[in-house]
Amino acid sequence: MIVIVDYQMGNLRSVQKALERLGHAALVTDRAEQVATAERIILPGVGAFEDAMQALGERDLVEPIRDAAAAGRPLLGICLGMQLLFERSYEDGEHEGLGLFQGEVVRFELPRQFKVPHMGWNQVDPAGTTPLLDEIPAGSHFYFVHSYYVAPSEVTDIAATTDYGGAFCSVVARDNLFATQFHPEKSQHHGQLILRNFVERCGAA
Repeated sequence: MIVIVDYQMGNLRSVQKALERLGHAALVTDRAEQVATAERIILPGVGAFEDAMQALGERDLVEPIRDAAAAGRPLLGICLGMQLLFERSYEDGEHEGLGLFQGEVVRFELPRQFKVPHMGWNQVDPAGTTPLLDEIPAGSHFYFVHSYYVAPSEVTDIAATTDYGGAFCSVVARDNLFATQFHPEKSQHHGQLILRNFVERCGAA
């Protein structure tokens, strides 16, 4: 069973429909026991980091997500969902994340010609090898909407980068853990490939 975690802060139905187009059913749920028993977990998200962690906590979803990751079940974070996988964020203060990846979430500090949030289509360039990016050519375009980005402590976790006034990490991958700063469900053909790869090619740790 593929579970899409519902904490009231993501494009849940869009992700679900994108998977359905690929022939894969997915359950949208906020029930901890269903997350705990999922074969694969997708953690989407749009909004503020602090609010998201609070919402996960209120629904008792933090430990089931951590436990599933520790058990080796494939997990995909999307946008804010990617950022939640890290140790801490500096969005409106300092806030603790899920801590599945080492590193932090920081705001773009860019010259005036670069608008924040970073919004729209941009290129993604692989920085390593991961099945999540199978058949994705270097320089493929994906859809972004974000003011903060992840800064991993471990360079080996960086699977792809994107340039916006300088390179930032746009994909991370390690063992059974994967995440994208862009929205694959809004990224047409290449986004569909990302979701297909996660479901069909990204196995357990």
